[in-house]
Amino acid sequence: MLPTFIIGLREGLEAALIVGIVAAFLVRQGRRDALRHVWAGVLLAVGICLAVGVALDALEQSLPQAGQEGLETVIGVVAVALVTAMILWMRKHSRTLKSGLEEAASVALARGSTRALVGMAFLAVFREGFETSVFLLATFQASVSRTASVVGAVLGIVAALVLGYALYRGGTRINLKRFFTLTSMVLVVVAAGLLMTAAHTAHEAGWLDAGQATALDLRWLVQPGTPWSAVVTGVLGLQPRPTVIEVTLWCVYVVALSAVVLWPQRRRRRPAAPASPAQPRPAVNA
Repeated sequence: MLPTFIIGLREGLEAALIVGIVAAFLVRQGRRDALRHVWAGVLLAVGICLAVGVALDALEQSLPQAGQEGLETVIGVVAVALVTAMILWMRKHSRTLKSGLEEAASVALARGSTRALVGMAFLAVFREGFETSVFLLATFQASVSRTASVVGAVLGIVAALVLGYALYRGGTRINLKRFFTLTSMVLVVVAAGLLMTAAHTAHEAGWLDAGQATALDLRWLVQPGTPWSAVVTGVLGLQPRPTVIEVTLWCVYVVALSAVVLWPQRRRRRPAAPASPAQPRPAVNA
């Protein structure tokens, strides 16, 4: 439940923040009439993302065992790639997110273009929603309890919507930098677990034969059927007897992405204002 809760909370809050920034800007500009175009883009993106998730799940169920393992591998790798790109994008653009969105909305209003507002809301929610659909589907496949995973995702999304609305109304103040750093680290560990699972399913599908020697015996820690095993497997992706390739991928991914997330960012220096030219002194008559 914890991994899917974090995924729903993180992805949902990012989408809510983007939509909330645009909506708040329109309200300040006295253009509440344009809000319906934003909500239209949001609803369209949500509908498409739900359809994608349902279609992928139905496709998996219709495949034979080997085909299911192969599709789970592809979905897992795509999910890891998407969450990695999302973490890197947010790290790079978090400081300029608000100003950039407000500038784009201002240009759209000046041109009288409602399509641009619909497009902004649609792309923001679609990107986060598509990532969420693929990432959650991969997590569902790797989890022990699908029901608990679904409940965690729903709770995370609901919490994100409530928090996003509170931020929009101005009643809540949180340190977004710390929040995204903390959730990024959790997602790094979850994504590394998905990478281990993808390596496992790739072997089951007959796609990966290298590094299949047992690296560790974790049966004392991961005992199938126990609640603790569900937590360890669901959050960390650990198998009772992980192979060399699985452990290698997990370690490389966690170390590399943790370094990127935790590495302090340099603050950009603002260019110094140009010195005003010296004014000529008035002549003094003797």
